[in-house]
Amino acid sequence: MRQRQAFQGARRAREFEAFVAGAAGRLLHAATLLTAEAPDDNPRARRLLTLALAHTYACWDRLRGEDPYDRARQYLATRFARGAWHQYGGLGRARPHPGSPLARLAPQERLILVLRLYEGVGEEQTAALLGLPAERVRAICERATAALLHPPRKQAPAVGGAKVAPS
Repeated sequence: MRQRQAFQGARRAREFEAFVAGAAGRLLHAATLLTAEAPDDNPRARRLLTLALAHTYACWDRLRGEDPYDRARQYLATRFARGAWHQYGGLGRARPHPGSPLARLAPQERLILVLRLYEGVGEEQTAALLGLPAERVRAICERATAALLHPPRKQAPAVGGAKVAPS
């Protein structure tokens, strides 16, 4: 009996290691996009990844045909949403990296963009995951995409240092 449990534990560990080897890079990139941190300095994204992988490992035996990547991505998204939307605790307090184009977006906009455009999750699936109507997800995605493609223009400096009087 113990030998069988040891064998199953070793098999489980090998399967999970193979999953992590194949999926961790993409999940880390998704987490880095969510947190809008710099790719080389992303402690919040790494924490999100660690939590998602730990959760996936904890329920590894219960997946029964379910895609472990989907489970890890779902946990990553909900954990980010919980921290960022409440604006208290770990993920919501820290400011995104100012050089990231995604830093201009609200956390909910970043989450929907990452799920829809980077991860390729369907609109209905994203809506179900976040508990929002599909129309709301579509509107947020369109607004966030427009904000990234057409950032607000900075006011041009006055010529010669002279101040322009308001008209």
